[in-house]
Amino acid sequence: MSSVLEFRSGSAEETQAIGRQLAAMLPPSAVVLLIGNLGAGKTTLTKGIAEGRGVAKAEEVSSPTFTLIHEYGDPVRVYHIDLYRLDTAAQVAGIGLEELFEKPALVLIEWGERFRDFFPTDRVEIRLEDQGSDCRRIEVTVSPFGELAGPPPALRVQ
Repeated sequence: MSSVLEFRSGSAEETQAIGRQLAAMLPPSAVVLLIGNLGAGKTTLTKGIAEGRGVAKAEEVSSPTFTLIHEYGDPVRVYHIDLYRLDTAAQVAGIGLEELFEKPALVLIEWGERFRDFFPTDRVEIRLEDQGSDCRRIEVTVSPFGELAGPPPALRVQ
């Protein structure tokens, strides 16, 4: 059975703060699919995760839409990937993601839901839903094989 956490955000700053909380909860090495419509806050959440991991300041994190992969940390501990511009599984395979899955790093993948079969089943999925007026619902689902370090009890929603 998968475990699910839910967060609510009313601003970009709150979304980044949730990202910082998640940074402490996510395992050091994991594949994380960031799922949501254009403008839902995937990169904003990534800013908080990178900052929470101590690999970059929020203002140093940007969407890798055109470069496909950004690396953060020395050594790299967070990979931020955007598959929006890719259309086929062959294109995804061609950028070498499978190599990244073996590295001791967090691999954050925007638009990964378009290629679900390409990713390990042992993964985390974070779904961001724009609810208007800067409000976001953020749902974190951990596969039956994965686990989080665990949020403070007040943040856990069943």
